[in-house]
Amino acid sequence: MKNVNELFKTKYPLIQGGMANIATAQLAAAVSNAGGLGLIGAGGYDANWVRDEIRKCQALTDQPFGVNIMLMSPHAAEIAKVVVEEGVKVVTTGAGSPGIYMEAWKKAGIVVVPVVPSVALAIRMERQGADAVVAEGTESGGHIGESTTMSLIPQMADALKIPVIAAGGIADKRGVLAAFALGAKGIQVGTVLLATKECPVHDNYKNKVIKAKDTDTVVTGRGSGAPVRVLKNKMAVEYLNMSLHGVALEELEKLTLGSLRRAVFDGDLDRGSFMAGQISGLVKEIRTVKEVLEYLFDDVNAYKESLEVM
Repeated sequence: MKNVNELFKTKYPLIQGGMANIATAQLAAAVSNAGGLGLIGAGGYDANWVRDEIRKCQALTDQPFGVNIMLMSPHAAEIAKVVVEEGVKVVTTGAGSPGIYMEAWKKAGIVVVPVVPSVALAIRMERQGADAVVAEGTESGGHIGESTTMSLIPQMADALKIPVIAAGGIADKRGVLAAFALGAKGIQVGTVLLATKECPVHDNYKNKVIKAKDTDTVVTGRGSGAPVRVLKNKMAVEYLNMSLHGVALEELEKLTLGSLRRAVFDGDLDRGSFMAGQISGLVKEIRTVKEVLEYLFDDVNAYKESLEVM
């Protein structure tokens, strides 16, 4: 099995999460320059926006980077062509199956890494030709599944021949070592990168992550089948109360419409959707991306040897 460093041609076995409205060329280039694999998050943007961000990233780094494509997006088919045309080396996918694009991507030499919340879906992705999978535990920020990282990673590692990349609940060396002990060959991080100088979110977003405690995230949208983990605020509490009282899905969607953009761009502490993982309580300061990656990986073997492991 090829290790993740070889697969991505990076210094560290790390992917940056493809966070919609957050994972821009600026953040992706910073991660790639620091030794990880930066991602541009296509989110709901159109193909022209993605092409522009790819070219911006190419101007900011000579290191490998990728694009995350949300397959439920109406622009997914066009973006799937753009990544081929622009010479992108890695594509990660979410919210659907990349099967219809796999032949074209493979022909172009693209490494394909679906983000998956279950073993069954991971097996299906391997059969379709995926080079690796990101196993995303429910501790993650944003859209989540039900299984925890602790339970999901070893089951997926046992079931697959391709590398498993762990996501959810990783913010320091302890998380990195735990992921590898569970059978992962790499990690994906998002929340810990929110509080970096290069991350393009509003300062209110960064400070909200820094101030968060272990109990400060909640999950909205469970009743709709699209659960999302966010930091508690007025809107999140209102959403949960409305859900509890059986308010129609249409009304709940009105409440959250545009809320991620309000968090990212406006820093609206009351009405924004501040997507972040349970690991927020471990993020205590704003650092550079380079400092975060070095903190996660440098001297990790020495750290491992310092632990008293039974």
